[in-house]
Amino acid sequence: MLKHLRNLPRDGRDTLFLLAVIAWVIVPQLERLPLWCSLLSAGVLAWRAWLAWRGRPLPSRWWLLALAALTLAGTLWSHRTMLGRDAGVTLIVALLALKTLELRARRDAFVVFFLSFFAMLTNFFFSQSLLTAAAMLLALLGLLTALVNAHMPVGKPPLLQAAKTAGGMALLGAPIMAVLFLLFPRMAPLWGIPSDAMAGRSGLSASMQVGTIASLALDDRIALRVRFDGPAPRQSELYFRGPVLSTFDGREWRVSTANLMPRQRARADLQLLGAPVRYEVTLEPSNRPWLMLLEATGQKPELAGFESHMNSDLQWLLDRPVTDLLRYRAQSHPTFRHGPLEATPSLQEFVALPRGSNPRTVALAAQLRSDPALLGAPPSALVRHVLERLRTGGYTYTLEPGVYGQHTADEFWFDRKEGFCEHIASSFVILMRALGIPARVVTGYQGGERNPVDNFWVVRQSDAHAWAEVWLSNQGWVRVDPTGAVAPGRVGQFQRLLAPQGVMASALNSVSPAMAVNLRAMWDAVNNGWNQWILNYTQSKQLNLLRDIGFESPSWQDLSYLLIGIVILVSLCGAAWTLWERSRQDPWLRLLHAASQRLVKAGVASTPSTPPRQLAQALLRTRAVTEPDAEAIHRWLLRLEAQRYAPGAGAHAGLVTLQREFKQLNWPK
Repeated sequence: MLKHLRNLPRDGRDTLFLLAVIAWVIVPQLERLPLWCSLLSAGVLAWRAWLAWRGRPLPSRWWLLALAALTLAGTLWSHRTMLGRDAGVTLIVALLALKTLELRARRDAFVVFFLSFFAMLTNFFFSQSLLTAAAMLLALLGLLTALVNAHMPVGKPPLLQAAKTAGGMALLGAPIMAVLFLLFPRMAPLWGIPSDAMAGRSGLSASMQVGTIASLALDDRIALRVRFDGPAPRQSELYFRGPVLSTFDGREWRVSTANLMPRQRARADLQLLGAPVRYEVTLEPSNRPWLMLLEATGQKPELAGFESHMNSDLQWLLDRPVTDLLRYRAQSHPTFRHGPLEATPSLQEFVALPRGSNPRTVALAAQLRSDPALLGAPPSALVRHVLERLRTGGYTYTLEPGVYGQHTADEFWFDRKEGFCEHIASSFVILMRALGIPARVVTGYQGGERNPVDNFWVVRQSDAHAWAEVWLSNQGWVRVDPTGAVAPGRVGQFQRLLAPQGVMASALNSVSPAMAVNLRAMWDAVNNGWNQWILNYTQSKQLNLLRDIGFESPSWQDLSYLLIGIVILVSLCGAAWTLWERSRQDPWLRLLHAASQRLVKAGVASTPSTPPRQLAQALLRTRAVTEPDAEAIHRWLLRLEAQRYAPGAGAHAGLVTLQREFKQLNWPK
């Protein structure tokens, strides 16, 4: 096979290389493309590679028209539109693959190059991760190599030579890229990559069915990163508050409707106690209008581009969903008091249960209220009694408790006695309400792990958690984490229920668990650096850069002026260098070199020291040029020699004339 590849004509070899680069550009898109588009693109590229390998002719245009019509129909069927990001990417990928079937001329090749560059750019519509950037950098070098190779002279120049030229071009363009990155004004949406309305996944939602958070333990993606200004709180205190679920219909918990209406915001009744904790959060896109903050945050977080407010449940909300990486600073108080201290009519919402729901749990509550040991006991004693039941009643914490039926609390308390955090929290809150104690479910993230490489705390989707809050007189809402009673290690230490790992991760863990942990920490740190310094390089950072170099009150206009000034300065330096370079070379020698290069095609061998007269004589001895053209070139070469060695008064004018005549001569091709 390698021998056959080496013996392929240049057209076949170059086509196979270009197809390999196109495949590399398309592969990251496969998981987001419709199945038919992926199969069509793969089939067309394989077909075109087979044609190049066998030296077969390209298919007729009727094939292309039929496939193009199928592409348009498939796009309309899959996306119900021909507009928008997803439909556009589908069309670009399919048409790029189809265009390879009509690579008949250089013009067709250039169309394929430009479509490939655009298809490469579309990968960043979906992901701006470090891996995507590295893959597309390789694709860029591959496309530049193919483009340079297409401009190289006839023959069969090695691809390595074209790759070196492409690499040199990329290195020359790197300083320009860096200057544009640092100084080009960030003015969304011109600078920002458009985000799809449904692209993000948070792992949390404004509702919870028992079993939904357990599925997040299978998702090891990062939800947020946290850097504390000072010592970090204990891991057991890291509760990042999300939606608070107060309404229960027997199957599903939902956010109270009062907190879904901005005009009906109730007071939070928040009292902050103790010393604050200051920190910075880098939040991954979630497509939710939620800020994940430590409990409890009373002051507005410092963030740009969003309006934020806190609802009566202490959850911080934004004016629009988070669809891009977001960084903000906040100040929280792990010790706080929240809610009314005396009973109010509004608390009745938090003792409501659907009629007929979980009858055995309701009966258990009645049994506890009639227990002589608990008669007249305050609600706090009932809470402690239920927690003790969880600790000693044989209940277990598991990722796979099975599918629960209609009465989830009944099954947990009496049948299965096992569950994930939301099984435990939901069953606990239902029992509290049956006891007449106001209670609700709080969702968010708990814990995380510190990365020893960059000292950031990493909170993953697998750290999604559900806990409870109960209302106690003179205390307000009090956090109770019933999961801690079942599995203390889930809350107090770095113990998690881990999802099954892949083959590579399992193999590495079996060989060296410490190495696996260190490699993961290093990779997370590298990704975090990419997020902090590249993806999160905002206009505020640009303005801070201008302040550092001496601007007192910088604005985006100053960025533009500075960028324009740098462009003009670099252009002037380039022009000056070009003039200086030209002054170093003799224009007569350049003209002689150009003539000798043209004569090489007629079989006239020469060296840098070969004089014009010798070239003229050698030309007459060859038959590669017709006699009139050979005589004209012969006379021109003799005049060129005379201009140098027998100059007259108008020597400079004679050189200009010779340069003009050089372009008019019919040189060998």
